[in-house]
Amino acid sequence: MTARLPGGAYAGMPVLVAGAGVSGAAAARVLRELGARVTVVERNPQQAEPLREEGVRVVADDVPPPGTALVVTSPGWRPDAPLLSAAAAAGIEVIGEVELAWRLQGHAAPAWLAVTGTNGKTTTVRMLASILGAAGLRTVATGNVGLPLLDAVLAPEGHAVLAVELSSFQLHWSRSLRPHSAVVLNVAPDHLDWHGSLAAYTADKGRIYAPGTVAVFSREDAASTQLAAAAATRVGCTLQAPRAGELGRVDDLLVDRAFSDVPGEATELAGLADVPVPGAHNVTNALAAAALARSYGVPAAAVRAGLRSFVPDPHRNALVTTTAAGVAWVDDSKATNPHAAAASIAAYDCVVWIAGGLLKGADVDELVRLAAPRLRAVVLLGTDRAAFVDALARHAPEVPVVEVDRLNTGAMPDAVARARALAQPGDTVLLAPAAASMDCFRDYRERGELFAAEAVR
Repeated sequence: MTARLPGGAYAGMPVLVAGAGVSGAAAARVLRELGARVTVVERNPQQAEPLREEGVRVVADDVPPPGTALVVTSPGWRPDAPLLSAAAAAGIEVIGEVELAWRLQGHAAPAWLAVTGTNGKTTTVRMLASILGAAGLRTVATGNVGLPLLDAVLAPEGHAVLAVELSSFQLHWSRSLRPHSAVVLNVAPDHLDWHGSLAAYTADKGRIYAPGTVAVFSREDAASTQLAAAAATRVGCTLQAPRAGELGRVDDLLVDRAFSDVPGEATELAGLADVPVPGAHNVTNALAAAALARSYGVPAAAVRAGLRSFVPDPHRNALVTTTAAGVAWVDDSKATNPHAAAASIAAYDCVVWIAGGLLKGADVDELVRLAAPRLRAVVLLGTDRAAFVDALARHAPEVPVVEVDRLNTGAMPDAVARARALAQPGDTVLLAPAAASMDCFRDYRERGELFAAEAVR
């Protein structure tokens, strides 16, 4: 990669990169090009081999080599990992690849419009990139989705503005990051094993609201609203009629009273029909994307055009098929926690729900209570089925519940067959597991692909 790399600040610097995955490998290569003396810590031989072949030193130690001046960690490494703990104890600065990308930007750095939240990040960032593209701006979706951030900020052709998805892991290791504008879509318990507590997880999300950043927030989400409270410039998003300084919904229109074309009046941005994915949560995502774009001066017409041309990523409330009997089959395999599943179920009137997997300590009681009025039947699979069974017995005792015992990929054909037998005309068979997939499937993608393949048989 050749790009507008800064001068010699990293030349000769001993740098340790933790992890040789996508972000770690990108960091190692960029730092090596800058002249740093790079060592990578990686225990997976398959991930380590490509870097070794390029001449990068790869080790499996839990202690930084003597003289290490900087550690760049991949997002998956927990703060209490022995290597990172040892670095902290030795007084060595630890940053992530997001912070590194921010520091490596040249004088013509693109603006960052940043998105975080427990759910909806990728959809919002993809919507934002589509809107920016419709405005004729050179842009790309990057960060926790799409092009790696280092590649985006150092691209030889350059970008005017970046649509940046940031996870809580990435934000934890960011110190000087200052986006032009940013949004925390929502906060619900997730990744608590990594962060240690909900308070720590929430605080890391809040890092996105840096001094000087335009803080876009969801008025319907208490944590989002609270995290943005201290910002000098705040822009609210709401599913209700917006107040001054907000974007919101009036009848079937999305309107802007924060960046109005005529002062004091609402500017029409788009119609509900222009949002190509179902659910109130996706209207919130569209409003957040529009707010970030409008904060950068994007015209209203580009918001409508960008939303119309937006294509959602797979396995996110994706309609697979509708049968002759009028049963819709929807793949939301990406709904890997209760908060996401609740939003998904709320988009449909009568649901045969396929759920279950690895809950990782999450509580499904409130999810089931909210979902109960919409449930025709429930098909459960995966390791942590008992938590769903207990909650359904309390909140929806009249709803039929079927369990699939197999803990392998064969669970999905069984689950789909059971759901097909339970569905009635007008129902939606919805895969929204509220849990991780690794007990039966390689990942949420394989889970969704198997669901879709069985649904169309």
